[in-house]
Order: sequence, then structure tokens, then C-alpha cells
Amino acid sequence: MKIIVTSLFVQDQDKALEFYSEKLGFVKKHDVPMGKFRWITLVSPDDQDGTELLLEPNEHPAAKEYQKKISAEGIPATMFGVADIHKEYERLMEKGVKFTMEPTKMGEVTIAVFDDTCGNLIQIIQK
Repeated sequence: MKIIVTSLFVQDQDKALEFYSEKLGFVKKHDVPMGKFRWITLVSPDDQDGTELLLEPNEHPAAKEYQKKISAEGIPATMFGVADIHKEYERLMEKGVKFTMEPTKMGEVTIAVFDDTCGNLIQIIQK
């Protein structure tokens, strides 16, 4: 068994697609109409057959409340691995990404956290 899709609640699918593809550099894999919304997934450009990130509309009241509360508590919704966190931090800063935590060493890893503009905090980690 392996993880093939993981979802992330977003407030606006179009805005999220733009942010995750243009700012972060993920590649759109699927964009399929599904009634009022779309099945939009992205993948890492380095692993286009790997795990897909689903940009899930947060239309359900429980999803909205969950997203709002974890963000307010400063809890990242998900984590992405990077090879060089300082280089990635600089690249994203140049693209206008707003960080809530700059690269910080925590034991064996270094982490940073940014706002995805779609209701989530996202953590990047270098092992």
C-alpha cells in the first residue's frame, strides 16, 4: 500500500492552482470538472508519477472550521521536503511568498513555514 493522493483544503481552487504551480513550481497533473468544483492535482516536477496533491475545496462547514482553527493556532496543514531550505526560502521570498517562520534548526532538521494565501500554513523541511 502507498499514498497516491493527499488533499489540502483551499478557499479558492483557481488561486491555489496559481500559487502552487507558479510560486512553488508544482506541475498540474489533473484538472477535471466535478460539478461546481474541479478535481485538481499537482505533482513535484522531480517525481511526476509520485504522490499527487489534491486542491480540495473547503466548502463543507467542518473543512472550513478545521482549516481556520489550525491556521489560527500556527499549525501547518502539510509539509514538503526540500534539499536546501535556505536556497528554497530565498527563491520563494523573491516570488513574494510570505513566511511566518524563517529557516530554523530543530534538532536534526531545519524547518520554515509560509502562508499559501489559500487558508493554510505550509511547512518546508530539510533533513
